[in-house]
Amino acid sequence: MNISKNTGVSLRKTAIAQHVSKALLLAALLPGYAISADDKDEDKKPKKDGYNEKLQIIGHNKQLRTEAGSATLISEMALEKFEYDDINRILAIVPGVNIREEDGYGLRPNIGFRGATPERSKKISLMEDGILIAPAPYSAPAAYYFPLVSRMTSVEVFKGPAAIKYGPNTVSGALNMTTRGVPEAFEGGLDFALGGDGYNKQHVFMGDSIGDFGYLIEGLHVQADGFKVLDGGGDTGFDKNDLMAKFRYNLDGSDYSQLVELKLSYGDEVSDETYLGLSDADFAATPFRRYAASQQGLMDWTHKQYQFTHHIQFSDINVLTRVYHNDFERSWRKVNGFVAQGNPATDRSLADILAAPDQGINTIYYQILTGEQDSQKSYENLVLGTNAREYFSQGVQSDMQWDFELAGLDSVFEAGVRYHKDQIKRNHTQDTVKMTAGKLTNAGFATKSATHNQESSDVWAVYAQNTLNWHKFSITTGVRGEFIDAEYRNLKSGSENDWLEKSSHIWLPSLSTFYQMSDSLGFLFGIHEGHVPTSPQQHPSIQAEKSVNYELGLRYAKEGTNIDLIGFFNDYSNLKESCTFSASSSCANTVDQEYDGGEVDIYGIEATFGYTFEIGNGLEVPVTVVYTHTQSEFKQELESDFPLWGHIRPGDEVPYLPDNQLTLTLGLVSQDWQLSLLTRYVGEMAEAAGEGVTLSGVSSEAYTVVDLSASYDFADMGSVYFKLDNVFDTVEVVSHRPYGARPSKPQQLVAGYKYRF
Repeated sequence: MNISKNTGVSLRKTAIAQHVSKALLLAALLPGYAISADDKDEDKKPKKDGYNEKLQIIGHNKQLRTEAGSATLISEMALEKFEYDDINRILAIVPGVNIREEDGYGLRPNIGFRGATPERSKKISLMEDGILIAPAPYSAPAAYYFPLVSRMTSVEVFKGPAAIKYGPNTVSGALNMTTRGVPEAFEGGLDFALGGDGYNKQHVFMGDSIGDFGYLIEGLHVQADGFKVLDGGGDTGFDKNDLMAKFRYNLDGSDYSQLVELKLSYGDEVSDETYLGLSDADFAATPFRRYAASQQGLMDWTHKQYQFTHHIQFSDINVLTRVYHNDFERSWRKVNGFVAQGNPATDRSLADILAAPDQGINTIYYQILTGEQDSQKSYENLVLGTNAREYFSQGVQSDMQWDFELAGLDSVFEAGVRYHKDQIKRNHTQDTVKMTAGKLTNAGFATKSATHNQESSDVWAVYAQNTLNWHKFSITTGVRGEFIDAEYRNLKSGSENDWLEKSSHIWLPSLSTFYQMSDSLGFLFGIHEGHVPTSPQQHPSIQAEKSVNYELGLRYAKEGTNIDLIGFFNDYSNLKESCTFSASSSCANTVDQEYDGGEVDIYGIEATFGYTFEIGNGLEVPVTVVYTHTQSEFKQELESDFPLWGHIRPGDEVPYLPDNQLTLTLGLVSQDWQLSLLTRYVGEMAEAAGEGVTLSGVSSEAYTVVDLSASYDFADMGSVYFKLDNVFDTVEVVSHRPYGARPSKPQQLVAGYKYRF
């Protein structure tokens, strides 16, 4: 068949019911459907312990963890140690995480695991309370929305075969953030903080359980004036709000526990953010400067979530079902570049201008960006883009866990099914403005429509896995299925024939095992197939991202010492990337266009060491070292229009992937107070893979940042805390994207007070 996006040919061939039936049959054939004779014992009625998924903690454990696969839990206590609002800083204590910083506050994080491209966290599965939280996880996974981590009570990271349960992106892993649960008794708290650069935080919550009914109300406000200084004056900060309510009702029976819960949440943000950075010379002189051309930069978004949960637990069986709906609307007004004339002599991207601001016509453009010169000719006018987008994601997800005994062996069977639908509707407009006496003014042209389209995905996803404990082995086998119907439509007038419908389905197997050599030492191995689907508007000639991923490691835990050492190897048969505004201004006319990169190898080592010294008088010194080493290489020659690649030769490295990262956390802990020091080193990162693109041969700088925190507990009077981020006020270029050099966050002192009742 001759497939053409412009002729409206439908590629829909799926039979979803057959796929689901096949998956359920496959699940039934896995070991683990014998019913234990003890299942009918009434005294085995489970205790009421909530319904969050179980996860072992990596860190200072007294006993050896024997589950197969890589998983990390950052507990509420660990989150409160440094009182971070920035997920980038939180994830510094997790091995195998690669991050590209952008705004200094983590407003729109760029997170990858095990070498996956961090751009807008689009290669990992983002979840809140186990539910996909990216605005449109299948249709447009770039996460321009991210919840306030200040209200989370834990953060979970799954990598390798451990990620097979979550999807849709299973190459690198999943990130889940857990919100506060409804308390069993009356409980509340408040947290007020003030800091440098106009920072302030107000966080309150209160909840109770009265008989079978329970509730929780929580509100959080965080704002800052910003640490950048705009030419001519103006705001460079942000203002974020988050509200959440949960209502729970227990429906326990004589031999089971059961509850239903309704979760309602609302969030919004107004931030004076821009994609416009600095030239290297200006960064060296004044790293926190912002050019006059960025004065109208403004992100404005709102997010709403509705979630209904049903949980029932028998003696050995848990079933958790969630129905969810998320709405997200955003409008980001920012300078996109100069008016293109279709003339190579005058057309320049912002990245090209800032890379060489003193060469030829770039000098004029640079002076206009800084407000030193007025716009005079038509090609000296600027384009302000307002990227308005509406998203929704909704669905129903049911997960089951069954603990049983088969032929005298302990076994755990898990299975789940999810029906999900999401959509993005873009309505991007452009205004032509000119620089006049350091201010942007309207150039007298009407607002122009730039992009007006819609992408949607209709998805069934299933998984099944079984863990069998045999002698000293714990063996987990699993499979995941994704069945996607996708649709793209160009909504511009006269583009009625620009549409595409397509379907895809894939099965992803996994195997992991843990061998416990002794009470303190064990070895793990895992292999799974990874997959990242293409977006609805991509022609089927663009391949999905596929890989076979391996991990091999050991765990040691004895007398306060914990060691985790894991080697990983991701063998990509095809690496896929997409063109976004945050990647390059040259993507403005090809937003979300995807590119195939062919075969790529990414491999490395993740190491975690933890030990707690007892020094007497009730004092402890916990020490944790987290190290990640990563290497990557393209395996074939490639000539690509993707602005991060260009002309690639075998052996070229994947961009934004540091060879070495190291985090050292050192504490001094008493019964009433604690003092903690976190030192983080991130090696330099190549900003482009090949030759012939703007940032070829350019690397971000290696940097070391030290954060300090302290707190004192006054018992019934509450507690006070202090933190000093970036103790030595180290400022480096963390990236030259989106357009120009971006600084790391400078030193910031914050003082706060907490009270629980």
